[in-house]
Amino acid sequence: MPAAPPSDPALEARLRRCAADALGAEVTRIEWLVGQLGMRRFARLRLSGDGPRSIVARIEAAEDPAGRPAGSAPEPPLEPIRALLEARGLPVPKRYGGDRAAGIELLEDVGSEPLRDAAVRAEPALRVALYEEACDLVPRIQAIEPAGIEAFERRLDDALLAYKGEIFATEALAARGRAASAAEIDCVRQAFARVAEQIRDAPARLAHRDFQSANLHLRAGAAPGNRLVMIDLQGAFLAPPEYDLVCLLRDSYVELPDAELSHHLERIRPRLPDTPDAESFALRFDLLTLTRKGKDLGRFLYAFRARDDRRFLSSVPATVRALRAASRRLADRQPSFGALAQLVAELPEQPCDV
Repeated sequence: MPAAPPSDPALEARLRRCAADALGAEVTRIEWLVGQLGMRRFARLRLSGDGPRSIVARIEAAEDPAGRPAGSAPEPPLEPIRALLEARGLPVPKRYGGDRAAGIELLEDVGSEPLRDAAVRAEPALRVALYEEACDLVPRIQAIEPAGIEAFERRLDDALLAYKGEIFATEALAARGRAASAAEIDCVRQAFARVAEQIRDAPARLAHRDFQSANLHLRAGAAPGNRLVMIDLQGAFLAPPEYDLVCLLRDSYVELPDAELSHHLERIRPRLPDTPDAESFALRFDLLTLTRKGKDLGRFLYAFRARDDRRFLSSVPATVRALRAASRRLADRQPSFGALAQLVAELPEQPCDV
């Protein structure tokens, strides 16, 4: 399991200079933080002075060919999407400055408690309330009109869905203990192409893109209704209105009871700017669950095989269960998904090579 990155004296000296330039503060301690699946590095900077007592440094890294599957395009910079969301009143970390040439951003320290951890500990009523707050952010994001920034030029399109399908076919299906056959890979490709065809005419709204419980942090002491802050914003793009809801409610880290999931979907659907009809909404939710969870499963297993990163293996069972449920419903609606549903049914909840 990866530990926090080792100290880097040259980089730490640069971080100290950035903090001094941005805030006139002295860094008294640097704590390297453990990242997620991406290749960025993060450090908590403890500060002296009259300003914030700590901030988080976000450091872009050169793409590591061994660190992510081939074909994964680099994401845009954090600015200006962070600034746009902030200007529209969405809860995002403040920016204090940085060194853009070096890929360093100095951001508000929003704490170390993600919704992922809070939800596991919470009583059901509190968990429901926290997820209602999270869902309430989705229509606010979707209400933002095009603003001439890169996020509005990127979208969930045929090429991106095909990329997700390749990850599922080559990485996730190997959980059965063997590589996918040519016929099985073709089955996946055809199914993901059908998804692309069916969502092509859906409304395209701004989406966080990774709106999951690990990327929503709780502000200590904040009042209900203002407890959550969004991080990991740079991947924002245009997608169908169900996309962020799939990320949150079919999260691999927190498996919500079916009754709670249904409650949140029924509550938030009429509040979305496009007010999708119930049938289209349910269908697209399953189509996007298939592609999102298929990609997630592939990424989790790739991290294990390529990096010996076992952190995400505990999330594999929930991911497989979500895939099974969505693929079965799709096959019941549209028999053309039957072959893919059969492949998904073969996936073990415990990968064969673990």
